[in-house]
Amino acid sequence: MSHESTVPGELDRPAVPASEVPEPGAVTLVVPTFDESGDVRRLLRLITESVPARLPCEVVFVDDSTDDTPDVIRAAALDCPFPVTVLHRDESAGGLGGAVAEGVKAAGSDWIVVMDGDCRHPPSLVPDLVATGERAGAGLVVASRYLRGGSRAGRAVSHRVALSRAATWLTKALFPRRLRGISDPMSGFFAIRRSEVTADVLEPPGCKTLLGLAVRRRPRAVTEVPFVFEERFAGESRSTVREGLRFLRHLFGLRTASAPARMIVFGLIGLSGFVPNLAALWALTEAGLHYLPAEILANQFGVAWNFLLLERLLFHDRRRHRHWADRTLRFALISNADLVLRIPLIALLVGQFGLAVLPATVLALVITFVLRFAGTEALVYLPRRRRTARTARSDA
Repeated sequence: MSHESTVPGELDRPAVPASEVPEPGAVTLVVPTFDESGDVRRLLRLITESVPARLPCEVVFVDDSTDDTPDVIRAAALDCPFPVTVLHRDESAGGLGGAVAEGVKAAGSDWIVVMDGDCRHPPSLVPDLVATGERAGAGLVVASRYLRGGSRAGRAVSHRVALSRAATWLTKALFPRRLRGISDPMSGFFAIRRSEVTADVLEPPGCKTLLGLAVRRRPRAVTEVPFVFEERFAGESRSTVREGLRFLRHLFGLRTASAPARMIVFGLIGLSGFVPNLAALWALTEAGLHYLPAEILANQFGVAWNFLLLERLLFHDRRRHRHWADRTLRFALISNADLVLRIPLIALLVGQFGLAVLPATVLALVITFVLRFAGTEALVYLPRRRRTARTARSDA
């Protein structure tokens, strides 16, 4: 990723009446862009007209463009009375959410405002977002399309209205407590205090940063202001099928962030593995294979099915910790060890503890399931915090 900055102004430049400037008196605007050379010049002009006179600011563009957007930004920045930074990423890691995370990390103010680069989010609202946050003592201020005075005018004639409403309903249904008081969790326009942003909130990046912030580490106080979602000025939307799938995966990851939730999903995936297991067993025995080797071979089909679902759904963001061949071998060993362990365990429960066969079998299934889940997490998909801690020690 290249890092270029044009600084024609100073962040601590004096502003007009001090009584109108909420402390701490500065804001960083984080703007992700993608092939928006037709938008950014107008956006910087709107920011210049509405923000510096009320609130000292800097602008950080995180650019994933394949056109000349970075050059247009640098040229337009020469006329701006505030610092403008361009972070151009050669690879769009994490999509839109990854771009926002990079910009937030580079921000230099106590208040950070995240907004789109297509002029749909009015820059004139930026000082009001910060002022509202200061007056309310809030850590997060959401610009909402669903409050009185706000609207979705920019999507009024688009099929995306229905998709946006469905996504909003789904997220609020999945996180009713964490999203209480946030009417527009899908908003890409919000202000947050730097003190509320931590590394664990931004990683792994998701396609909706506000949603991740609210769910992973909801600020101590949240408030909202209405805004009108304007028509796109130029360029094309980044909303694609790929971004939609990324959003669903991100939503699933947030919902299964806790160990109990992951264990439930792990169990459901394990149950689904009975289908290919039994189908393979039937085919092998029908082909004349003895049932004992057929059982062993059929179990591998269930193991493969479970592994693929775990890779794509439950542990998608942890796959980088080990090579795929290493993960495959470890998971196969753990899954087959379950069969080897279960029979001796049942014998122990029946012979030493006097349990009947049926309850002993149920208890053995529960024990081996918990062990299989714990082993899969610890030995196949190492948690990030362990890898980070080990890396930090090796660098020390």
